[in-house]
Amino acid sequence: MRGIVTIDGPSASGKSSAARRVAEALGVPYLSSGLLYRAAAFLALRAGVDPGDEAGLLGLLQRFRVRLVPGKENRVLADGEDLTPSLHTLEVDRVVSEVARLPGVRAWVNERLKEVPPPFVAEGRDMGTAVFPEAPHKFYLTARPEVRAKRRAKERPQAYEAILQDLLRRDEKDKAQSAPAPDALLLDTSDLTLEEVVAWILERVRD
Repeated sequence: MRGIVTIDGPSASGKSSAARRVAEALGVPYLSSGLLYRAAAFLALRAGVDPGDEAGLLGLLQRFRVRLVPGKENRVLADGEDLTPSLHTLEVDRVVSEVARLPGVRAWVNERLKEVPPPFVAEGRDMGTAVFPEAPHKFYLTARPEVRAKRRAKERPQAYEAILQDLLRRDEKDKAQSAPAPDALLLDTSDLTLEEVVAWILERVRD
């Protein structure tokens, strides 16, 4: 496979799992833009920096030399420290949208992603619109909020209702950022298995 595949969508729509499987099937790297935003949010929380403080956040990212290590499972390193195990928590969930709205942080994430030579599969909120608009294969996955909350509840120790409310709040915050590209193929994954989603994407990429 040559070129770039983008898979966008809201939280817990299945895009990360699908992107990993699609990349593996195609024999190319997988890039998770969300991990870089989560790393910025985590560093801000750990350092006591306001998540809305753009200058403070950019200073942290530069000071710790944060970088994404692509692969079957992406990792984020900061001065050699692997931050990945700390990035999927409810605390990070609650501030990552605020961090992701900052233009300077978005530009920083986009620069890190564009350092990786294609081919690859990139997943996030705006991979097919803002980051890789030239990508020949663009997909947008979505699912009903209740289904997404149940999926997320399997990964978090918090109760389903709390996770659902957090997802709905994040959807509202991410509305502008996460609109699908005009030429993206849309798929509702609510009633599909991961295998069915992956097969659907691969069929269209290979065609």
